[in-house]
Amino acid sequence: MVKFNMKNWVAFLGMLPLVFFSYQVKGQSSEQEVKAVIEQLFDGMRAKDGGMVGSAFLEDAPMQTVISGENGSRVGSNSVADFVQRIATTPEDVQLDERILDYQIKVDGDMAAAWTPYEFYVNGNFSHCGVNSFQLVRTEEGWKIAYIIDTRRKEGC
Repeated sequence: MVKFNMKNWVAFLGMLPLVFFSYQVKGQSSEQEVKAVIEQLFDGMRAKDGGMVGSAFLEDAPMQTVISGENGSRVGSNSVADFVQRIATTPEDVQLDERILDYQIKVDGDMAAAWTPYEFYVNGNFSHCGVNSFQLVRTEEGWKIAYIIDTRRKEGC
């Protein structure tokens, strides 16, 4: 049995905050990693860097948009490859800027969901707003977007 003299107590109490700090960092790391992948996507869009955008996704990840109409909504679909190509070939004089207003991230093991309200600007001018809903999975290469669906509207932002 270990006897606690004053020196042992001081050492023990000095290490206690480190234990709590390392627990907090570990508990936050998955959420921060998920957020970093989403930020990489939008940083890549702003830079018109197709490789940066594409590396945020699983190769065959579906991309969908809820399109509201007078008779109800429908869902439009797009491939990651098409999206990456559009970003990479955006004219030099066109600046795309999707601004995330909030991150609500939930993680369970190797699966995560993120809800991100946003505003989208083209050349500094408001275009539309909505919400992105991301599903992500942790792979050997890190977190990747497995699915995204968004809403888009011009009013009620």
